[in-house]
Amino acid sequence: MSSSQTVSGEKHFNPVPIVAVMIAGAFVAILNQTLMNVALPKIMTDLDINASTGQWLTTAFMLVNGVLIPVTAFLMQRFTTRQLYITAMFLFSLGTLVCALAQGFDTLIIGRVIQAAGAGILMPLLTNTILTIFPVEKRGSAMGVIGVAMIFAPAIGPTLSGWIVQNYDWHVLFWIILPIGVIDIILSIFILKNVGERTFPKIDILSIILSTIGFGGLLYGFSTAGTPDKGWGSGEVIGSLILGGVFLLLFIWRQFASKTPMLEFRVFKYWMFTLSTIVNMIVTMAMFAAMIIVPLYLQDIRGFTPLKSGLLLLPGAILMGIMSPITGWIFDKIGPKWLAVVGLAITTITTYQFSNLTDHLSYMTLILLYSARMFGMSMLMMPIMTAGLNALPQKFNAHGTAMVNTIRQISGSIGTAILVTVMTNHTVSHAKDMLQTSGIQPKILGLISTIKNTANIPKVLAEHGVDTKTIASIGHIQSEAYIKGMNDAFVVATILSLIAFVLAFFLKKTKPVDEEGPKEEGKTAKVPAGDH
Repeated sequence: MSSSQTVSGEKHFNPVPIVAVMIAGAFVAILNQTLMNVALPKIMTDLDINASTGQWLTTAFMLVNGVLIPVTAFLMQRFTTRQLYITAMFLFSLGTLVCALAQGFDTLIIGRVIQAAGAGILMPLLTNTILTIFPVEKRGSAMGVIGVAMIFAPAIGPTLSGWIVQNYDWHVLFWIILPIGVIDIILSIFILKNVGERTFPKIDILSIILSTIGFGGLLYGFSTAGTPDKGWGSGEVIGSLILGGVFLLLFIWRQFASKTPMLEFRVFKYWMFTLSTIVNMIVTMAMFAAMIIVPLYLQDIRGFTPLKSGLLLLPGAILMGIMSPITGWIFDKIGPKWLAVVGLAITTITTYQFSNLTDHLSYMTLILLYSARMFGMSMLMMPIMTAGLNALPQKFNAHGTAMVNTIRQISGSIGTAILVTVMTNHTVSHAKDMLQTSGIQPKILGLISTIKNTANIPKVLAEHGVDTKTIASIGHIQSEAYIKGMNDAFVVATILSLIAFVLAFFLKKTKPVDEEGPKEEGKTAKVPAGDH
């Protein structure tokens, strides 16, 4: 990274401390979410809540986070970098404190919502700052460093969380995060500079309402569709998706009709931005196959503890953390095309290998396979995103950043819903076929078909006097069917990876289009690099 940069030709400053402070905030925000995913079962037990209630601790965070991201383009034009970042980190740290002190579900969910209000601003603000303070030829290296936060944090989260919940109270998760957030706020007060130019767009309340309901409806619908107890046929899911779709269309219409849109959809007229966004969306969907299914396989099928499962994923996480800055440096030299092609080739092959899971694969084989997949992924996310954002003129940086992060949230929810649905439905189908050909008495098969929760099958069969040998045989069939369902989900993820692989050949290195932006309503003010 360059030792000094200028903003709008004004004051010189060192970008490294600015980026370091902001990456620390993004890292801890992303880490916070992955810590919660692993700790959720323990929290549900301690708070005496069921799965559908407990799921709101992650769903509510995702919803608030998701609906805030589209608004960040407006916020970044309205407020200074320092104001926005310090406010976001304060909200995140305040929410973390509430969660750390929570003794009941109500307090914990409030803390999660406050956390999400801050976290939703951090990543778009960080990306936009990178685009502002680094020239095009150095953005790849800078974005590669961001990749450490985006990729490394969710990868080490399961290991850390598994160790904590296995040895300590789940409140410790938040007490670990809180000091980091507070220290980052203090550092940002002294180190962070205001970068770029502020415009003062008018607050469009209607756009905020349409955006919140539109994106929120879609995110809730897709995330709910991915839960086994709801599914795509649920009225709640269908209603949420229809409501979200209608309001999103109204939001898009409103943006095209406005002279100063809250979120500029005209970014899609730049072909390389559109292509990179499509590839990024597909890659995100495929990525969720390993993030969701591998932990289920390790714990539900192989019986590994959360800590042992996390340790299996750790080498891949370390590899991605090391490779992300290297990949960014390579991107600056050769562009995105061959990085994406090679990365997606590795990702496609290793994803296909995961479609051949069995109940006796060795621990080392799983580590090597997962690490190889992570190596391929390390060449993808940030270079593809950077290639698209580099194609936009400066005036669209904030809008492009908000759009990419919004679509990533939605594609993650879609990917989760599709892959979990495939896994669940195919598991049921395989189990039914295997039971029919197993020679088990029709009376027992009829009893099994009446049990909604498959986890209760052994207990219910024992209560009806079924012998232990038959129950064990049925349990083995269930396990085999579960593995087959997981393999089918990985086949879908392989197809997604293959589609992205083909599209990657059309990626190319670009520079921002030099063009005059539309006149903004209200006053335009240059913001110096120093405090404001």
